Amino acid sequence: MSRSARHRRSPRRPWLASVVAGVVTGVLVGGLSVVSGISFGTPAQADTSSVVTVAANLQDKDIDNAPMPDLAVTVSKTRDLQAEGVQISWTGGIKSEAPSGGTAGSNFLQIMQCWGTDADGGPDRTTCQYGGFVSQGSQRDALVSYRNPIPEQDAPYTIPGTSTNSPTYTGIPFHGADGGSVEKVVLNDITGQNVYADAKKDASEKIDLNNNQYFTQFTTNEINWAGSGADGTGAVKFEMQTVVQSPGLGCGSSKKDAKGETPHLACWLVVVPRGTNDANETSIRNSGLFWDSWKHRIAIKLDFLPADSRCKIGGTERQLAGSELPSVAIASWQPTLCSAKGGSAYTAIVSAESDALQAANSGTATKPMALTSRALSTPDTTDSLTYAPIALTGVSIGFSIDREVNQFANIPADIKDEVTGRQRLPYESMNLTPRLLAKLLTYSYTDSVPGSAKDKAHLGNNPRSITFDPDFLAVNQDSDWQYQSIASPALADLIVPQGRSDSARAVWDYILADADAVAFLNGADDGYGMKVNPWSSPNADVFHTQGTGDTMITYPRDNFPKGDPTEQATDSTGKGPVNVVTWRPYTNDFATSARLILRGNGQILGDWDAVSVPPKYKKADRNLPGFQRVMGITDTGSAAKYQVFQAKLLNPAGKFVGPDDDSLAAAAAAMTADPAQPQVYRFDPTSSAAKGAPDAYPLAMAVYVAANPAMTDATVRADYANFINYAATSGQEQGTAIGTLPAGYAPIPSGWQTQAIAAAAKIAAGPVKAPTATSAPAAAPAAAAPAAAAAPAAAAAVPAAAAPASDPSATGTASGSLLGSPTKADADIGALSAAVPLAIVAGLLAALAVPIITRIRRRV
Repeated sequence: MSRSARHRRSPRRPWLASVVAGVVTGVLVGGLSVVSGISFGTPAQADTSSVVTVAANLQDKDIDNAPMPDLAVTVSKTRDLQAEGVQISWTGGIKSEAPSGGTAGSNFLQIMQCWGTDADGGPDRTTCQYGGFVSQGSQRDALVSYRNPIPEQDAPYTIPGTSTNSPTYTGIPFHGADGGSVEKVVLNDITGQNVYADAKKDASEKIDLNNNQYFTQFTTNEINWAGSGADGTGAVKFEMQTVVQSPGLGCGSSKKDAKGETPHLACWLVVVPRGTNDANETSIRNSGLFWDSWKHRIAIKLDFLPADSRCKIGGTERQLAGSELPSVAIASWQPTLCSAKGGSAYTAIVSAESDALQAANSGTATKPMALTSRALSTPDTTDSLTYAPIALTGVSIGFSIDREVNQFANIPADIKDEVTGRQRLPYESMNLTPRLLAKLLTYSYTDSVPGSAKDKAHLGNNPRSITFDPDFLAVNQDSDWQYQSIASPALADLIVPQGRSDSARAVWDYILADADAVAFLNGADDGYGMKVNPWSSPNADVFHTQGTGDTMITYPRDNFPKGDPTEQATDSTGKGPVNVVTWRPYTNDFATSARLILRGNGQILGDWDAVSVPPKYKKADRNLPGFQRVMGITDTGSAAKYQVFQAKLLNPAGKFVGPDDDSLAAAAAAMTADPAQPQVYRFDPTSSAAKGAPDAYPLAMAVYVAANPAMTDATVRADYANFINYAATSGQEQGTAIGTLPAGYAPIPSGWQTQAIAAAAKIAAGPVKAPTATSAPAAAPAAAAPAAAAAPAAAAAVPAAAAPASDPSATGTASGSLLGSPTKADADIGALSAAVPLAIVAGLLAALAVPIITRIRRRV
């Protein structure tokens, strides 16, 4: 497409309208207090380099007897922590052996989170969340041989044994940050001897140090086995928990103690190296909290952001509704927005974007500001909304998959040691094509549905999961996937959120833009013998082989259906029926999906509990590092927050690209305007711009806030404008501190920022008065008719995507903050006498520059 053609297809604002909008923009930006008396200081520049490395020989006072004397542990982030994931890596380890047959393994690390005041020696072990899995070598207590000498440090928690029939018991209590405790061993004041605290209690009242009111196997974040490769290195992702997830740890609580201090803003990460055996034992079987192991710990201090609400109770609250994509960013901006003088709290309600847009567009009464990535498209409805871009983010495929080498694999001799040396270590990269995504989302792998082979007959000889699919192995030949045997229902489909969303539509649009994926959906063989699950095919000839009389599925769509009705029936033992939803439930949102992936929780159905009232299926335990195997759809903000690996996707230009700042920016430059709403841009994989963008991440998404300027409440409009101005300016400063742009979001291009500021001005200005007969403006020149872009050929059963109206592109680097912090001489309302005139001049200059900026933006 020629440059001139692209210019002709782009709608232009009348020159006068640009100037007027620029003036209003200048007034709003130069003096935000004109709107509601609010001024935002520039957010503190976040320290993004809080990486800490600690060597064992700097902390271990008995390093000569340490199981790993050369160990050095690195934590990727230690400040400004929230409920999130961090990476823990290390060198100087020893090749690990995994747990098996009731053994705990050997030469591994155990990792836990603890609370406590700042101390040179680190936290007390009684403050550590540890023991929830009650597995060999990782519980808080144990019965040990009565002949073992008892270290004096363990004596307060030990009841000495008297014979082989009465072994020694040691149980390390847990003292919660809230002042409570779970203790099994107590001192008898009369005899001066340690006794069981629950000696006289019924079995139902016995004290359990490992599963209690503070943590269980389903809530603990501990890692009881983290292995090293042959070179002694390793890495795992660790979930940081705040007082919200773990009241017992209390991390991030701003509750003050008797001294008026907030001790719980600091917590600890503790790493305990385990060797080949415990003291006087032949293997690892005792607790990592027992002194023989605990004395070799490495402790790293953690600083948390306040986890409690930082907005004043009873303050002004404004609602946002729609997309989940900006949630992580809004959570960062919120404290700054609500703590500003005259500021408001903004409550984001996740809902279908189309519903939020309809609500925002209806009438002039106050409505929540919509969060969306697509324009309003309700038939026979005029779109009265003004759209402001506030975020550049995306949808991604997160995964946590650890290696499990196939012992029967024919591994070439020259790489066998290298391949086997990575046993139990995580994969950090994965390539996916639209067809592979289609397979996962249509439940076409046999492990994705419950039941026997008879129940799965409609899936033919399809592979069990993606890791056994030759189609997957063919695009991942640069790694050692072909030598693995990694099986799990959590690799046969994806963890997906329920409900309708623009994000789901973007995923299906990406799939439907690919000819191979479309052919697969319509029933074609993938070239390796695999075919689509007939229940998920839009081709009547394919669907009706299984679904006569049922409603045939259609694409594109804005949700992730679980349409296969296969059900594992009730059996003779009374086990309940299982369908695809029971087998692998939906999640509520992308954030939950990311957290589940971090924790290795594939939401796999557990065993049948016949003694429960009523009987039910249990939850399966999550898989710990070394044994994880789960994939899911999430967003780049949540994936970054929880440190989830994200797949590289085949983009329309034929390149595998993962999400990062550069690839999101490249996608933004290739976005095209909505055919019906030129304010809204999105990445259209069928467009010539997308096909000419080899560095673009194909599931990148712009997020807009949309509001109706005709709303009659000026105060609400002003608050909405304040939100937009902050989000588009100071909110684009990248960092980890409150008020900054979190990882997982790329700063919006400068052209988007200009649009957002103008939109804020328009919303704040309110309803436009009808022009009088004597002052009617000249008619604006009509925009050139959009030319249709060619769409790729597709099988008839799947409708071709609508041709994009135009190929203009948004480019440019993100500009710096337009808001400055007030000087000491500033009055509460700001220096308006000087700020407003200067701002008007700046606005005029910005308005005059709009046509120039637009031309520059299109030179792509």
